[in-house]
Amino acid sequence: MRRRLALTIAGVATAAVVLFAIPLGVVLERSYRDEELLRLQREAIAATRGIDVSRASPGDPVELPRSPDSLSVYDLRARRIAGAGPAGDDSLVRSALRRRQPVTDARGHRLVAAIPLLSGEQVHGVVVAARRDTRVEHDARRAWAALAGLGLLVVALAGAAAVLFGRRLSAPLERLAGIAGRLGSGDFSVRAPRAGVEEIDAVATALDTTAERLDDLVSRERAFSADASHQLRTPLAALRIELEAMELRGEPAPELAAALAQVERLESTIGTLLAVARGAHRGDAVTDLVVVVDEAVDRWRGALAAAGRPLRTNIAAERAVAAAAPGVVREILDVLLDNALRHGAGEATVTVRPIEGWLAVEVADAGAGFGGDPEEAFARRADAGGGHGIGLPLARSLAHAEGGRLAVTRPGPSPVVALTLAAAGESRGPRT
Repeated sequence: MRRRLALTIAGVATAAVVLFAIPLGVVLERSYRDEELLRLQREAIAATRGIDVSRASPGDPVELPRSPDSLSVYDLRARRIAGAGPAGDDSLVRSALRRRQPVTDARGHRLVAAIPLLSGEQVHGVVVAARRDTRVEHDARRAWAALAGLGLLVVALAGAAAVLFGRRLSAPLERLAGIAGRLGSGDFSVRAPRAGVEEIDAVATALDTTAERLDDLVSRERAFSADASHQLRTPLAALRIELEAMELRGEPAPELAAALAQVERLESTIGTLLAVARGAHRGDAVTDLVVVVDEAVDRWRGALAAAGRPLRTNIAAERAVAAAAPGVVREILDVLLDNALRHGAGEATVTVRPIEGWLAVEVADAGAGFGGDPEEAFARRADAGGGHGIGLPLARSLAHAEGGRLAVTRPGPSPVVALTLAAAGESRGPRT
């Protein structure tokens, strides 16, 4: 921003200087030429006082006074009778004879003045004085140099002012960017400093208001999470105690062990979801995907087998350690396998493979797939009837919380839903 602002202001200043300096230089050069022509005219008029054409004869040529200029004398027929000018038919001489007054002109690098010779109010000839415009060129060069120096000074001052203005304008914006970054990372206590610029201060005020509202919202959600945790875990603990007491009183039924397993799973699920909601999960946690996938397959093989559907795994990665919390990955896999059981058909397959520093866990089946836009399966709906419920939206939220991604990579038939997670301790390419 600073560079663009400085270049823009310097460019505008340069254009203004050029548009002003060039016409001014041309006007000054013409002014110097006109002054030199006027000076030549005055000196030529003074020289005519020493020239007498009326007494000239073939044997007595016209005598010319000493002058630094080149002098020539012409008669009434515009023929040269003295000097070294053109022999005759000079337009400037004829113009002076016709007008009966001095005439000046600039011819190339020469300045010429034609002065009528008057005697008793009669014109007897014309004196032509010529000189080089050396002084005009010298004065013009000096004027152009002064204009160029002044222009460079103006452009330099404009550039310096642009740099200072850019710093004053960009510095508060950079501070606001830092404040926004801290706000995005969850530090709602930050407050934006004021810069004295009305528009920037308006943005700072909006950021402060956003921070206060987010702080209040997150505080209320965390309080609700704590209350929900207490309200959910208390009856679950009581249920566990009752089931364990029933197990101790006699020969336990197979359904009792299954019920205890479901209670343990529910407690683990509640703990994982509350930890993610509170932001309490560790960012440096890692998960061995092979272990987690094997555990998920053991949990879901029976349910799929009861429906006459096999469940297989395909591990295509030598090292499948992802930078994610194990509990979160388990919940996502449970959602995907539950979705394959409820809405899929045929054989279900769980594949683990690497993708340029990332690890993908793909769950596929032989069903008809997702009808219409597959992204609609991740939209939260109050009524889950006939659709995929809140499982897939929740799984995507969990994946995003771990810095991963959950998407339908093949809508169907034989759909594939892929969980992409960062590989632990490796440089990662772009997530695709």
